[in-house]
Amino acid sequence: MSSLVNASHLQLTAFVLGTVGWILCTISMGMVEWRVWHVDNTSIISSGIAWVGIWKVCFISYLHVSPGYREQFCHKFSGYESFVPHEIYAAQGLLLIAMFVGLLGLAATIFALRNVYMGITHKTLITPFFLVGGFFYIFAGLCVLIPVSWNFYSVTHNRSIAFPSSYYMPSSPVAQEAGPAIPVGIVAVILLLLSGTFSLSYRFPGTANTITKS
Repeated sequence: MSSLVNASHLQLTAFVLGTVGWILCTISMGMVEWRVWHVDNTSIISSGIAWVGIWKVCFISYLHVSPGYREQFCHKFSGYESFVPHEIYAAQGLLLIAMFVGLLGLAATIFALRNVYMGITHKTLITPFFLVGGFFYIFAGLCVLIPVSWNFYSVTHNRSIAFPSSYYMPSSPVAQEAGPAIPVGIVAVILLLLSGTFSLSYRFPGTANTITKS
């Protein structure tokens, strides 16, 4: 059993990194601050700053255009709207996939670690689950990397969005910058890819027995 535990230290680290990466992926997905727009017309957007997320846009307004938000007006994207950029819809789908796949990776790693620390030395109950978990972590990391990179590219090139009038948003900002959701997503990518790499590096110790209990 001790040889199994010693051989699994890196995979335990992978589980910790994968857990934190999955949490950050979920946080990034829920944040509205993907793009920070600076606008010159403050008649409605009172602070001159609007936040464009992958699910909705928000800004502070002192005109009480949305009483339920305590001076913060938010407008959710509903279904498929033609003005919404492809990178936003891609982010919605890919981050949902990343969250689900990452959860599968965590489940596979937990099962393998459980068998290791319970002294179950059957190779088929440990190695495949570490490898599957590693694959899921890397796949989840790539699913986060694509929308984060794509949206960051749009920000750096100051891409506009043709919002309809009901959003009270200009079609283009004076300037824009990456919001906190993007660096959070980048950290999630790094942790998930590291976790996957560590999980895939597992090698079953040759001295372990092939029985189901030590």
